[in-house]
Amino acid sequence: MEIDGRFWLKKDGRSFLGSGRIELLNMIEKTGSINAAAKEMKMSYKAAWERINGMNELADEPIIQRKIGGKGGGGTTLTPYAHELIKTYDRLNELHRQFIDRFSEAGDSPELLSKILKRTFLTTSARNQIPSKISKIDSNELSSLITITLSGGSEVLSTITSKSANSMNLHVGSDIYAIIKSSDIKIYAAPPKETKDLNLLEGTVESLESTDLNSELALRINEKTLLITLLKKDEMDSFSVGKKAYAGIAYNNIIVGL
Repeated sequence: MEIDGRFWLKKDGRSFLGSGRIELLNMIEKTGSINAAAKEMKMSYKAAWERINGMNELADEPIIQRKIGGKGGGGTTLTPYAHELIKTYDRLNELHRQFIDRFSEAGDSPELLSKILKRTFLTTSARNQIPSKISKIDSNELSSLITITLSGGSEVLSTITSKSANSMNLHVGSDIYAIIKSSDIKIYAAPPKETKDLNLLEGTVESLESTDLNSELALRINEKTLLITLLKKDEMDSFSVGKKAYAGIAYNNIIVGL
């Protein structure tokens, strides 16, 4: 047996967005016409319009906009609001898929599913909990060096005990979380000369927030990876929003979570 589930977004108790409706919106954007989109999806114009009308009734803003005349003879395009809806749906749908995939590890074992549920809803105080995948494991009797590919494609190394790696049944391809305390990330304005046992990630300062005691810096590594770290007051002047910076994380400061 396999665990499966459909993903829908509802509003006011009514179905709002699902995979078919998102496909229709994307096809309208591609073809520039509701009629052409309906033909591509092998449905009637009436059925396509009913879906669009149903979404428009629930949406906070219009989803489509008409183009009258012009070189191409007019047509239909999506509004900026519709593009944001598609992005939101796609992200939530991907998280839902990952959620179902994790449950599928249980097969037909309720006991194993219970363990997976407990791991899934575990909460930690660490600010950085990054969905990742194991791409390599080098082990000896005492320790394992785990190569982790973060969401977004950046790679880091984590050192854990071999007993932990075995008890967690870690293997190449395992979906994990790279968990990093903000206090365990050192931010550099320029690459440090000594990088032994240190992961170094280049990024751009996205935000800085200050208090009387310290400051919080958000470093954008890529579209999917944002690191949060703390700075002392006397370190503030070395960084500014939009400037390049480097995050240094010791191998043994990256916790592997399932």
